[in-house]
Amino acid sequence: MKLPIFTTEGKDSGDKAELADSIFGIEPNETAIYEDVRRYMANQRQGTSNTKERGQVRGGGRKAYRQKGTGRARRGSIRSPLLKGGGTVFGPSPRDFSYDIPKKSKKLARKSAWSAKANDDAIKIIGGIDIEEPKTRKVADLLEALDAENKKVLILTAETDKVLYKSARNIPDVQVLEAYKPTTYQILDAEVILIEKNAIDVLQGSIETSEEAAA
Repeated sequence: MKLPIFTTEGKDSGDKAELADSIFGIEPNETAIYEDVRRYMANQRQGTSNTKERGQVRGGGRKAYRQKGTGRARRGSIRSPLLKGGGTVFGPSPRDFSYDIPKKSKKLARKSAWSAKANDDAIKIIGGIDIEEPKTRKVADLLEALDAENKKVLILTAETDKVLYKSARNIPDVQVLEAYKPTTYQILDAEVILIEKNAIDVLQGSIETSEEAAA
């Protein structure tokens, strides 16, 4: 698969970038995508919600009032879940929601996500983003030139680019990551994905490396 390479002014440079069909041209596997996104979202949960059950609520050591003669229901403890301030029945407790799936499934999910975005024409290749000092305006102008303004944008670089990161962090829904980092969820969540030309090899290499590890 070949895609045109754009300049930072949003113009077609005339050159083409070669993308691996094994990553950007497969039939997306919806089941693999679902499982990996579900895993990612579960792993983001803190699991810190906590309530006290009947045995954990303070008080209730003695009988609230006598058994008979009051006209009220019999009470053995003020810690009953039926009373205000009593314990909670089957309430949440701290737990770990995270889990994992096979490496091959994660690899297939990422490849499926990239292919889905390629099918939607949501991927654009940029020759290079050269910003000498943090300037939000420069990134905003870039997004406007590439028709990515007011959209969820994922910008991928070959290596850590702190200047670009600082320039984009004040723009809502714009995220800058190294090319090997995006998860299946982040790929699918972006409406437009901008990839620097020299980041293509890093992106494809990270997936190929994961394939070798899973083999």
